[in-house]
Amino acid sequence: MQSRRGSERAPSGASPRLYQRAFEILARQIRAGAIPPGARLLESRLTAQFGISRAPVRQALAELARSGMVEKAAGRGYTVIGKVQPAVPGEAGSDLDESLILSSLPTWEKIYEQVEREIAARSAYAGWRVNEARLARHYDVSRTVARDVLGRLQQRGLVRKDDRSRWYAPALSPTHVGELYELRWVLEPLALTKAAPNVPRDYLTQVRRSLEDAIEHADSIEGETLDRLEQELHVTLLGYSGNLSLMQAITLPQSLLIAHRFLYRWTARLFETEPFLGEHLGVIERLEHGGATEAALALEEHLKASRERAIARIDVVAKAFDPDPLPYLDRIGEAA
Repeated sequence: MQSRRGSERAPSGASPRLYQRAFEILARQIRAGAIPPGARLLESRLTAQFGISRAPVRQALAELARSGMVEKAAGRGYTVIGKVQPAVPGEAGSDLDESLILSSLPTWEKIYEQVEREIAARSAYAGWRVNEARLARHYDVSRTVARDVLGRLQQRGLVRKDDRSRWYAPALSPTHVGELYELRWVLEPLALTKAAPNVPRDYLTQVRRSLEDAIEHADSIEGETLDRLEQELHVTLLGYSGNLSLMQAITLPQSLLIAHRFLYRWTARLFETEPFLGEHLGVIERLEHGGATEAALALEEHLKASRERAIARIDVVAKAFDPDPLPYLDRIGEAA
């Protein structure tokens, strides 16, 4: 099934993630024929070209594969497939100089996703003191850059400051997770009712088909796919609410979505069929039939049920794995 994530933008004003930018640039180049059918795309080469880490490049290539533009090559990398597609009006793509869009990004943005992933992955185990100076040394950046990264993580709800202005990442304890979910099931249904009149019909169709496909292939679903499906409902769709203040309020409790990227990686088989797939599908189907109120109620029930599942995932991960140490993180408390 063809994904439209490269062209869909959340109207909430949030910046697209780094891998989405890489995906969009590569997709434009492929459509325009600047990267022709048969060309080999290597993760290492794109990492150097874009000036970013491997993780967002890897995600961008996986997204291109889902979109039917590339396929896994024998050996390393991906091969561009199919015929040259007509370029979308307004898209330029005659060469690969668009990589400058990424390589000229502020330094904080180049390391942000890596730091986010490292901290989120460890919040299931404990709370952590985040040392700004050591973070800067670890990534060979200035204290200003490290502070910018932590400031944005604070906006996402992943880190906080204590009464002595020291950075810390709270543990995903059952109490903390429960509080965040309570906020979500109050705020997100409200955003959904405001978004309902504005969501394009074809976006609802695309999300429904993605969910149906995931349910059909539930036995082979991967954590990255689960994360993408979460984002499509809880971030992109709710972004159509048009209420920036409401979306900013939702950002704090949605720090759970960041942690889920890690949790899904290790617990994609925790349930025989991932429960949220059918619950998301129920929300989307109600929206397609014009039932905004019913959809909002279904979303509330989904989030209430999700709380216990999230706690179960965290418990499984905390018991089964032990995180590697990082020089800028000091353990301050257990998650459970």
